[in-house]
Amino acid sequence: MENQPQKSFNSSVLEWVETVIFAIMFVSVVFTFAARVITVDGRSMEPTYYHGDRVLVSGFAGEVEQGDVVIVVHALQEPIIKRVVATEGQVVDFDDASGEVTVDGVALKGEMFGIENGITYLPDAPGQVLDFPQTVPDNCLFVLGDNRGNSTDSRFVSVGMVDHRNILGKVVFNLYPFSKVGRPA
Repeated sequence: MENQPQKSFNSSVLEWVETVIFAIMFVSVVFTFAARVITVDGRSMEPTYYHGDRVLVSGFAGEVEQGDVVIVVHALQEPIIKRVVATEGQVVDFDDASGEVTVDGVALKGEMFGIENGITYLPDAPGQVLDFPQTVPDNCLFVLGDNRGNSTDSRFVSVGMVDHRNILGKVVFNLYPFSKVGRPA
């Protein structure tokens, strides 16, 4: 009879170990394929996101649309966080008089994205900046950082138009700082 409590204890321990292993595998699969926590690196998305902010990114959050914030890979050495300004087939240009980007001839005021109006210009960097107007090719996106004066984005040859295959996912939830927790605005 003394063997019965030992057997019950061993059975309980094995059940707990099995549950913990299953939970770890489930979380690993989710965070490998469905969602990732990304830490913002740099100042290119200020005032929306600051260096060190943490966001949840999903590749299964639906079609990427104008205004979405995405994580782009294989554009620069490290993944970058940018806002989608135009999608395939749209014509992008810059209006120097108003300091705004135009999509299909319509100025996109900064306030649409929670940033200042009149801060979007083509950088004065000959040979490093694309010629505009540009039509966004099929299966591509045009992205800009919200900190337009301090962002290496689709205006630059080094990033250019971003292929959909280079989108890791879109930001679906703000995690840190705690004052910003929730769905992105």
